[in-house]
Amino acid sequence: MIVKPETLMGWHRKGFRLFWHWKSRPGRPALPQEIRELIVRMARENPTWGQLRVAAELSLKLGILLSPRTVRKYWPWEPEDRGRRRVSSQRWATFVRNHALAIVASDFMVVVTARFQLLYVFVILDLGSRRILQCNTTAHPTAEWTLQQFREALPSDNVPRFLIHDRDAIFSPELDQELVRGFGLRVLRTPPQSPKANAFCERLVGTIRRECLDFVIPLNEKHLRRMLREWVGHYNSGRPHSSLGPGIPDQGRRPTLRSRAPGHLRGKASRVVARPVLGGLHHEYAWESVAA
Repeated sequence: MIVKPETLMGWHRKGFRLFWHWKSRPGRPALPQEIRELIVRMARENPTWGQLRVAAELSLKLGILLSPRTVRKYWPWEPEDRGRRRVSSQRWATFVRNHALAIVASDFMVVVTARFQLLYVFVILDLGSRRILQCNTTAHPTAEWTLQQFREALPSDNVPRFLIHDRDAIFSPELDQELVRGFGLRVLRTPPQSPKANAFCERLVGTIRRECLDFVIPLNEKHLRRMLREWVGHYNSGRPHSSLGPGIPDQGRRPTLRSRAPGHLRGKASRVVARPVLGGLHHEYAWESVAA
């Protein structure tokens, strides 16, 4: 190929620029992906921490030596956070988790029978243990009936401090005053049209529908009450809850495991038995000794 000297010199200069750009890449090498994800996770899980606190946590607890400037490089900046300091605040989920042992939540749900009769199911949930304290049905809910459910559900020796419920007309001001006067509860009414403010109880209502009412048509109020009583017993005593670790509400956060070798059976002296719930809709499994 015959070219002019100027063309050859131009190619050489262009190639040298590309070579020098590749050789002299600015900045330090990027951190591994796991450390970058860890910095983002720590920043989002701890809204009151800054770069200095995250760098100290990484170096003192995890042995990852980083400067605050390096942490700042991978900091998950939000558009509204630029140019201002982070405030000392906490998320709603963090607040509820810190006060869960002192909070109960309640809610109503509607069930349609086989004859298209409307029945109302009232549930009371303990947020700390995820245990259903009360689940009852009625065709005509009133403030007096609702107050009686609280009397039956709340223990006399360990009364929680807060009660969360929505702005349903059944929860009248007189009912709230009676709860404050009789139990010393502080009633927290959720904002209008804000179901997420009572998310734990709303999730429970959805679980009742998905695991029970979507598969069984109640014939009448007595049938619905008996069916819910059996399911609530399964929910409190036999159903694993992922939010507890997993765990079972009546057994604490983590039930005691008899076998610590996953994937291996205990031997010929024992067998796994299944106990049906709701006619076989769900099952509970346990070990049973086999007679020799």
